[in-house]
Amino acid sequence: MSILWHITSLLLLRSCTPGFSTHDGIVGGKVSIPHSRPYMVYIRDSKSKAVCGGFLVRDDFVLTAAHCKHSHLKVYLGVSDSNYLPDGVAVDPIPHPEFKSNTPGHDIMLLKLETPATLNKNVKTIALPKKASLKHAILKDCMVMGWGLQDYHDSHPSIVLKEANVTLLDSKNCGTNDTLCSAGTTGPAGGDSGGPLVCGDVAQGIVSYYTAESNGDHRTRYTDISQYLPWIHCSMNPPPPKQHETWKGNLDKLI
Repeated sequence: MSILWHITSLLLLRSCTPGFSTHDGIVGGKVSIPHSRPYMVYIRDSKSKAVCGGFLVRDDFVLTAAHCKHSHLKVYLGVSDSNYLPDGVAVDPIPHPEFKSNTPGHDIMLLKLETPATLNKNVKTIALPKKASLKHAILKDCMVMGWGLQDYHDSHPSIVLKEANVTLLDSKNCGTNDTLCSAGTTGPAGGDSGGPLVCGDVAQGIVSYYTAESNGDHRTRYTDISQYLPWIHCSMNPPPPKQHETWKGNLDKLI
């Protein structure tokens, strides 16, 4: 399982090289209305050109998958067509401390923007779950989106944002305890890692990896965001550093 996860999770990453032909990403979906998903973030490493998706959860934080971590990441906000990228914003990656690249689970990462986003009609945040959710309580009809491949075996990335409806499975065998999953011939493919699983206007999951099923379907796993709310809030709102008491303060207490 760990080797399979490592291979398939890497399939959800892709390199973006100028000159690729125009194809739509998210297998089996439709092209999004430009700027209709203003929380979507295009993530690219300036050295390797590896691309992931992400989503804005606060003006200074993007949420994505931990396996999207690279050394020279930049985020691009308000993107519809990736041929017309705005200036990128450098980030400080904060992957979950328990994430391991060869083992499923804990595939979640915050990106702290060096310069907070200016929110407007094309750049907005998306809501997170308010509390840890029981899997059966999450809406089953959801949506995924990204600039990934149009086919599970196609090497051509999308230049425009695409979206597709997916239905969450009730299966208890979908993955680790911190995952949600969907199955079918429609869903995320290469380059869609880190994008949101949106259920009822709330980001409930993060695209993590998929496996090919014997019936030809692909089962996609999403990190269950609700299971990481304490870590998310603590990482975005770290406690202030403790003030060291002066010798005078200590002497005042002794007198």
